[in-house]
Amino acid sequence: MKDFLKYVCATVVGLGLACLLLFVFCMISLVGMSVSEGQTASVRKGSVLRINLTGALEERAPAENPLAMLMGESFESLGLDQLLDAVDEAATNDKVEGIYMEVSSSFAGGSPAMLQELRQALLKYKESGKWIYAYGDIYSQAAYYLASVADKVVVNPKGIVDWHGMGGVPVFFTETMKKMGVEMKVFKVGTFKSAVEPFILTEMSEANRLQTEAYLNSIWNQYCGEVAKSRKLTSEKLNLLADTLTAMHPTELLLESGLADTLAYIDGFKTMLRTKLGLKEKKPIKFVSPADLVAVADKKNEKARVAVYYAFGDIVDQAATNPLTAGSATIETMPTIRELQKLRKDEKVKAVVIRVNSGGGSAFASEQIWHEVQLLKTEKPVVVSMGGMAASGGYYISCGANKILAEPTTLTGSIGIFGMIPDATELITEKLQLRFDVVKTNKHADFGAPAVYGMLGRHFTDEESALMQAEIERGYDLFISRVAAGRGISKDSVDAIGQGRVWTGEQALKIGLVDQLGNLKDAIAEAAKLAKLDKYSVDAYPAQADFMTQLLNEKKESYFDEHMRASFGEIYPMLTTMQWMLQPKRIDQCVYARLPYELKIW
Repeated sequence: MKDFLKYVCATVVGLGLACLLLFVFCMISLVGMSVSEGQTASVRKGSVLRINLTGALEERAPAENPLAMLMGESFESLGLDQLLDAVDEAATNDKVEGIYMEVSSSFAGGSPAMLQELRQALLKYKESGKWIYAYGDIYSQAAYYLASVADKVVVNPKGIVDWHGMGGVPVFFTETMKKMGVEMKVFKVGTFKSAVEPFILTEMSEANRLQTEAYLNSIWNQYCGEVAKSRKLTSEKLNLLADTLTAMHPTELLLESGLADTLAYIDGFKTMLRTKLGLKEKKPIKFVSPADLVAVADKKNEKARVAVYYAFGDIVDQAATNPLTAGSATIETMPTIRELQKLRKDEKVKAVVIRVNSGGGSAFASEQIWHEVQLLKTEKPVVVSMGGMAASGGYYISCGANKILAEPTTLTGSIGIFGMIPDATELITEKLQLRFDVVKTNKHADFGAPAVYGMLGRHFTDEESALMQAEIERGYDLFISRVAAGRGISKDSVDAIGQGRVWTGEQALKIGLVDQLGNLKDAIAEAAKLAKLDKYSVDAYPAQADFMTQLLNEKKESYFDEHMRASFGEIYPMLTTMQWMLQPKRIDQCVYARLPYELKIW
């Protein structure tokens, strides 16, 4: 018996030591990965920058998710900031011969304005005299919009170019909620404020249809004009091709129509690349990634700095309490305020560019961030660069800047406020047969309590509804006051172009919501000009955590959310929206300044 216990203990100790050694080995490996991330990659003479268009295009190159890496899974995304820097470096680096755009069928694209900014950078790069080749089996419309700048667009002989036009398809939850016994109580200001429509209607209102058609046509006309110029076609021809649904036709149509230059399999394409580079057959092509090319870029180290602060995602009071933003980037009130305060107090930072890419969110959080931007503006110039969208709350936090720049296809405006509270009275009292009783000292003592539990148990009274509507109207009046002061126009003028209406950057310029059309680089130059800087460095904020910090702070929920996002795809936003509808929330958390929850354009 003693021998048995001895062997058991020895086995347990051995297993424990083995697990400990394995853990130490993994940690050493991860530390090595972390260190190698900071090392400068080498770029050899005759290199080709390979831009792999796969996954989703995001504002910033995401830090690696350590838990996802350990599990061997992650949701792919590309950082627009890294791609722009890499393309700029490729234009001036004499070791880089050209750019190869490798188009993947999994490329989900990004907002029209983000794609437009990347396309502009590629066109600027071509002014250096260097070339761009593109190859893919399946080109989505977003991928083709980018690839159309290439000197040679090559498609697999059995491949596809999906050129079909642009549409927006909102999802309506009203009937589903009715079956559940939930009714959404809506309070809003703004004829065009359409974010509430998915919860109270079964189709788009005429006002929403009007504004959606206007901005979709504006974006599509720009797409056609830009692609037509690059491919030496006409917008009319591109519209005719879109109407034929090119993805459903033989690949030869792509050559006949001028959408593609050559049909080839990947080995044939690699032969074209070798010929272009003057390489012998089977000689390896020296590809370099955007991350490696950015790592070797010559960084200015001037004492004066222009800070670029990235504010993208939903605007929230607290990120952890909002299922709609789980696993996604957010503009959280206090962290954002603290970062802006640091920039205000940093004497080396002479000007700040706030890169806004947000459809809005909490009206209260937007007001707090707006206030901090105003304090920053008293110390140094503030310029806003609008990305994919800077609408509703996104416009709220932007409107007080010294200057606002937007891409022509940026979605902006949507100046309006709304409140939504789910009334689950039927679900609770009829379907679930729950009963409530209340003891209160004053007639409205239980008004806040129902929303706290995510269910009402009783309907709003007329007086309570009137009070809520008055609160929303005060919020709207404050919003247009902020815009009027920031843009130097009357409140009546703001109201006329407000009412929740969404505009493109091209349209917003004409009505005075932005100062000029331009990209992030233009905004940086404008900020330096306002600060009277000749020499300066550009630094990005907030600083991204290194690998080990990420690993130590990583929460398992973020990994599983990332896994769910990748698994459910297009269904994922609908699931989070349904979760949000019945989530407990206070009355003050039910007032929003934001675009529709899932604005899908393709």
